Amino acid sequence: MDRLLSNFTTDCAVGAFPSNIAVSAFRPIATMRRIQATHQPANMNRLAKFLPLENVVLGLAVTSKKRVFEQAGLIFENQNGIARSTVTDNLFARERLGSTGLGEGVAIPHGRIKGLKQPLAAFVRLAEPIAFESPDGQPVSLLIFLLVPEQATQQHLEILSEIAQLLSDTQARERLNKEEDREALYKVLTQWQP
Repeated sequence: MDRLLSNFTTDCAVGAFPSNIAVSAFRPIATMRRIQATHQPANMNRLAKFLPLENVVLGLAVTSKKRVFEQAGLIFENQNGIARSTVTDNLFARERLGSTGLGEGVAIPHGRIKGLKQPLAAFVRLAEPIAFESPDGQPVSLLIFLLVPEQATQQHLEILSEIAQLLSDTQARERLNKEEDREALYKVLTQWQP
């Protein structure tokens, strides 16, 4: 899994709130630290920006990669207004270049969508694992689908890298496999930190 993860890893700086800010004579340092803390994002990762709770599906019953891609198309069509055929066609186009299965029962199918303004994601946990041509030969049961704008390059790679790191985390993967409450699972997905 580490070898696979390294394929996605990029040397990009993650934006953070400045650690040092000018302190005026009118505001004590403790007050400035409280202000700084309230302006920091609430423990969310990149995926949180693109994965709405409505795009989290648990226990999806499908028997093939084709069927799960079609269901992903329906998710994005129903929740985000993107034509199902556009999603499915783009996922298959990318999959023809090589399997998006990473091993350990996980996959990150992704595609570029013309006219898309910002990335979108969906998480699917299958009722039963399916064959996915993963490097380790294991069937897949956890999938994070990622759609990015056609012109996206570095951002696409950064998001893929974070998703691959999340799915490489054994504890996070176990929770994603076992958690039955959709909102609790959503927190695992969106609050995980590299």
